[in-house]
Amino acid sequence: MRFRRISKVVGVAAAAVLALSACATQGGGTAASSSSSSGAAKTGGSATVVEVNAFNTFNANTANGNTDINSKISYATHMGFYYVDNNLKIVHNDKFGSYEKTSDNPLTVKYTINDGVKWSDGTPVTAYDVALNWAANSAWFDDANADGTTGTSYFSTAASTQGLNNTNFPDVSSDGKTFTLTYTTPYADWESAIGGNNGTIDIPAHIVAKHAGLADAKALYDLMKGMKKGDPAHPQPANETLKKAADFYNTGFDTKTLPSDPNLFLSNGPYIVKDMVPDQSMTLVRNKDYNWGPAAHLDQIVVRYIGSAPAQIQALKNGEADIIAPQASSDTIQQLKALQGVTVDQGNQLSYDHIDLNFNGVFADQNVRTAFMLTVPRQDIVNKLITQMDPNAKPLDSQIFVPQQAGYADSVKNNGSSAYDSVNIDKAKQLLAGKTPTVRIMYNKDNPNRVDSYTLIAANAAKAGFKVVDDGLGASDWGKALGNGTYDASIFGWINPGIGVSGVPQIFQTGSGSNFNKFSDPQADALMKQLIQTTDQAKQVSLEQQIDQRIWASSYGLPLFQAVGVDAYSNRVTGVKYMPNSSGVWWNYWDWATT
Repeated sequence: MRFRRISKVVGVAAAAVLALSACATQGGGTAASSSSSSGAAKTGGSATVVEVNAFNTFNANTANGNTDINSKISYATHMGFYYVDNNLKIVHNDKFGSYEKTSDNPLTVKYTINDGVKWSDGTPVTAYDVALNWAANSAWFDDANADGTTGTSYFSTAASTQGLNNTNFPDVSSDGKTFTLTYTTPYADWESAIGGNNGTIDIPAHIVAKHAGLADAKALYDLMKGMKKGDPAHPQPANETLKKAADFYNTGFDTKTLPSDPNLFLSNGPYIVKDMVPDQSMTLVRNKDYNWGPAAHLDQIVVRYIGSAPAQIQALKNGEADIIAPQASSDTIQQLKALQGVTVDQGNQLSYDHIDLNFNGVFADQNVRTAFMLTVPRQDIVNKLITQMDPNAKPLDSQIFVPQQAGYADSVKNNGSSAYDSVNIDKAKQLLAGKTPTVRIMYNKDNPNRVDSYTLIAANAAKAGFKVVDDGLGASDWGKALGNGTYDASIFGWINPGIGVSGVPQIFQTGSGSNFNKFSDPQADALMKQLIQTTDQAKQVSLEQQIDQRIWASSYGLPLFQAVGVDAYSNRVTGVKYMPNSSGVWWNYWDWATT
């Protein structure tokens, strides 16, 4: 798979964020349009886009905040050194700044921010903001041990920290414009290492510094510069000021309502958040000062959260929505294609649904995990949810690859997935040896596909003696519950931006912020360490195949299916283009215009 940072998918219509994804040359999906809209693009006006999931934080970088909707809002309200286009290629944004590799040995990258780039409170965006991005996504100061009993963990991050952790402390120029990062080991994903899920610099260091009692962003940088790199073998007393800054970074931007303090939702991109209605909608308006990236056409974007596909379609039909990306189903696609004046795009997505089993509690015993996996009716799930849209669809048989990738077929032959090709209740009962474990399954109960998957899984597990408890949560709450220990299994999706390999350790590395089920395998960890230091793609695929085998051997859980994506837009808007990755239709929101 080729993904750098993966996002949780609450309810995807066109899966988008955390799937095992292909690199730019391996592709994710081909869009098929049923009609074409017409009309000349113009500046001004408003458009309404519908999302399945509800927004709940202005920091999409944390393990809890890393959902598709949070990332999309961050992307629309912030800018950075690059973005990813719908060919899964990195596009540099030279209006914001530049970055270049200045040395291969040691690997050194220099970032420079242009004059005039600023936050919506008028404060310049500086290299100190980049330094905070590095600190938060590197775990450089952490010295907590694996079980958290000693030492300190500071910043929460959804991303893998393996690459950015292997650097020297970065240098910031005296004018605050240049940030230079020197790696102590090679890093395959160096080009996309800074900038979050969509290449943005989205958390203002001066605001985090203020809430830690520091004067400004430079003071926060100076504080960090005076600290040693964390070493779990020799933990130090926590730095209380940095801990205060990190705690605010981790939770201080969480909200479902518009904060009274505008510093909590500062923009440095084309749009600024103007209004929020909890679990219902958000309104973005043009940032009139912005001129350091692609220029947006619309004056306003209204974002509505509607989990129901029929309700999304009705909103589009009634003119209450201009762009939708509902949960894909054959009925949904047929209904959309029957609408007049609507363009429908469909294709494979860089995302997949899966059920993960916690490596503690009832599933601490591998025999119990294996028994449960033998009850999961993957083919029935695919038949009910996917085959009417894609007659060739099969259960996904890799934790690392999707079928469009060159490494998928060979990995499936050797990874051990064939043991779960079909349900085997008798063998599950043998492994349970008379036990009747209680299993709490957490999922997004507002997502119809997840409800259907849960229902089929629960019914089959009961046949083997499992007592299944429905722990489903609402659309804006399930993401924060991941990893909190209140459940035994979880059904959700990963979707990714389609670049890089760091998404593998992001999910599967011991202690990673996105490793919600606490999987830990020393051999897999060693392979992942090699992976992120390997630039040869053939070697990357080989390493990923070996990691895939280790994951299956652990009775980790099961991938269910690769998601099919669909989005639709009315002829009232132009500029919408299909995208298989985590950004979805938002990847080029600046091109959206009214007709």
